[in-house]
Amino acid sequence: MYVMYFFSEVTVPLSLKEVGGYIEKQVAYLSGGRGEDSSVIITLPECSAFSDIPVEALAKVLTYLTLIPRARQPGVKFIIILDRRLDTWTSIKTALARIAASFPGNLHLVLVLRPTSFFQRTVTDLGFRFSQEDFMLKMPVVMLSSVTDLLRYIDENQLTSEFGGTLDYCHSDWIVLRTAIETFAVTVKDIAQMLQAFGTELAETELPEEGNAIELLLLSHTEKYRRLKVLLHLLHYRLLAQLRDMEMAFDGFFDKHHLKLQQYLQLLRYENNFHEVHLLLCPQLSLAGFFFIMLEEEDLARAQVMILQGHQLAVGHHYATALILQRCNELRHQQDTLTTGLSTKRDSFTQTHNLLKQLQEAQRWCDDAVYLLANQQVDKCQSKEGAQVALRDIEKFQEGAPPLLTTGSHVLCMEYESVLTPALQKATVQAMIDSRLACLRKLADKHIRPVQLVAPRAENPPRSKSPLFSPKHGTTSNLVIRPDCSLCSRSFNSFCSGTNYGDDVMLVMGVYMVCVCVTLKGYREEMENPVVCNLPPPDLQDKRDILFGNMPDIYNFHSRLFLQDLEGCLEKPETVGACFLQRKENFQVYEHYCQNKPRSEALWKQYSDCPFFQECQKKLEHKLGLDSYLLKPIQRLTKYQLLLKELLKYCTGCEGTSELQGALEAMLDLLKFVNDSMHQTAITGYEGDLATLGRVLMQGSFHVWVGHRKGPTRMKELARFKPMQRHLFLHERALLFCKRRDDHGEGADRTPSYSFKHCLKMSAVGITENIKGDAKKFEIWYSGREEVYVVQAPTLEVKLAWLNEIRKILTNQQKLLKGLSYYFPPQKMYLPCVSYYLSYL
Repeated sequence: MYVMYFFSEVTVPLSLKEVGGYIEKQVAYLSGGRGEDSSVIITLPECSAFSDIPVEALAKVLTYLTLIPRARQPGVKFIIILDRRLDTWTSIKTALARIAASFPGNLHLVLVLRPTSFFQRTVTDLGFRFSQEDFMLKMPVVMLSSVTDLLRYIDENQLTSEFGGTLDYCHSDWIVLRTAIETFAVTVKDIAQMLQAFGTELAETELPEEGNAIELLLLSHTEKYRRLKVLLHLLHYRLLAQLRDMEMAFDGFFDKHHLKLQQYLQLLRYENNFHEVHLLLCPQLSLAGFFFIMLEEEDLARAQVMILQGHQLAVGHHYATALILQRCNELRHQQDTLTTGLSTKRDSFTQTHNLLKQLQEAQRWCDDAVYLLANQQVDKCQSKEGAQVALRDIEKFQEGAPPLLTTGSHVLCMEYESVLTPALQKATVQAMIDSRLACLRKLADKHIRPVQLVAPRAENPPRSKSPLFSPKHGTTSNLVIRPDCSLCSRSFNSFCSGTNYGDDVMLVMGVYMVCVCVTLKGYREEMENPVVCNLPPPDLQDKRDILFGNMPDIYNFHSRLFLQDLEGCLEKPETVGACFLQRKENFQVYEHYCQNKPRSEALWKQYSDCPFFQECQKKLEHKLGLDSYLLKPIQRLTKYQLLLKELLKYCTGCEGTSELQGALEAMLDLLKFVNDSMHQTAITGYEGDLATLGRVLMQGSFHVWVGHRKGPTRMKELARFKPMQRHLFLHERALLFCKRRDDHGEGADRTPSYSFKHCLKMSAVGITENIKGDAKKFEIWYSGREEVYVVQAPTLEVKLAWLNEIRKILTNQQKLLKGLSYYFPPQKMYLPCVSYYLSYL
């Protein structure tokens, strides 16, 4: 009887044949997914002929599908997904009514995916609103707008792919498996009936009294027993065979996915290593035309190892062989490019090293030559006698020129063509001296009306030079005096010609650079002169870069680049604008100088009475102190725009007018940025590095109201009817709110300070450009309007300028985010639904 009990459990009242072809038509199906409280999911997909299905047939289908899980778990709940995205409200209403009338199980929830077309969606919303109470009395119904809403009720891994899930389900495989299970159940049922009949026969048979009858009965029962044993053995072997096949299929499935998982892990590690090596090599390629960042041999060896590993994965039949080989080709291309570039650079550096060794001796001679030319007074050379004396000094000095400088420039260019810059190829110290000699000979041959120079200059020291001002002592300064910086020669030559406006420009620039040159050599370099090393205070030696800032960079920029560019404008002054535009980026050296100026001034006030500075000023015979010469770069920066404006007056309608206008705008923008950055240095109370916020784009004072704040609200802010006066600093990455403070006390610095109050990151900032009632107001909101600030500009023009800069920042952020959209999709593994059906066997 135990056998009968067992086989009654595996049989079901309905079979796949009894429900006709509706299961094959996929009117409804069990995917194996589970919802809330382990509720079984029954899916009713899109079916154009759903309304034609008889009510009895639908009831049989639902009964059949619910009996499968209920055979194992009697009290199980069910969730129905009714997909009607391509249907109508009428179809939805009919389907819900049929489900309510014929569903045999414990229905927990009905999730309806409503139509997606605008018209049908609207009709469905209206119809469901009026019919909702009727359905809710029979069963809980939820109307969903999209598949995304479905994920709020059912986890992604419990949904099939048609609903955006990851559950693997094949309806045809399910039918085959279910048919096999039911066929087996019928076979078991038949055998069980045969066993039951045989057992009944044995129990009810009366034993005969005759021996022959007993023998026949014994033979009959034995034969039946043997036939039943054969059937049981066949069933046993069949089960074992099926289990063996299932085991082999499962082992094959596991091996396949285990291998795929291992290969995915290998690919993930390979991709991570590839990106590390790629990021390491890419900067080298981008800088290949200029220089290479320090690159270790092991970095290239690492790339080679990556290539070998990639080929090993490809040989092992990796599923991503195409991607791996592509990565290998990219690394090989980068490796070959870098190897070639490094070889070229190595040869170039070797040649450069040889040239620099030859230039060491020439460099000292060049320093002395520039010093000699810089200290020849222009006014004393106006007379014939003075010109002859200067001429003899130069000719005598030229006799000691090193061999390298006496070699023709064309020979140098041929020998060191790959390492010489265009500036060095075009100008040598010899050309500088030749220019001065020609000018002095001209003065010695004819009388020229003397002219008094007004700009500061370097006076000529006594004939017997003091060691304090000798260029012979060693120096470790960042200042590099190259042969092409013939400052006094150019200014002197321009002054002698005297009639061309371009020459006047060269004269002004030459005098300015003489001032800078003398300041650096007469003060900065003398701080390292071992003869007078005891005069400067010890703690001042380490603060030399603070006192002079980046004045050496300014000097090198003008001497190496800008003055040479201006030489080409002597005949056509209107082309000066192109020179300014070409060197627009180089003028940023003035930004750093101006930003450092407050620190320099503070240091000068501390050490202005130092005997070292007084001695330097006395030897240079300067009437003004060092602080006046440290101010020259800032004064020069403000005069560039005046020079360009003056040129525009006389060049209206000329060929280079547009370049002059562009240069003027660039210089005005530079002045504005320098002014803004000078204000930035006065910010106090900010915890962090202001440099991380990017450049200062705008700054100015505004009226500010705190308009709204979500969450806990500070009553002090809401009760503030009067605006706050705030000074705003717009950086590339943040917006700072500060309060301006002016110290009017005795001896106070006239420069205001700004107390930091608040900071908004530009990545979370939004703007409302227009506010009713005041055209000068605009709105800045932060973190989805968690913080809102109403800002009133002093003028409409100021408002428009700020909005324009903020829009640029926000637009650039959007472009940057689009550029970072690289995504490596993870590989997914799907377990088969076989295990789900095995649980019911």
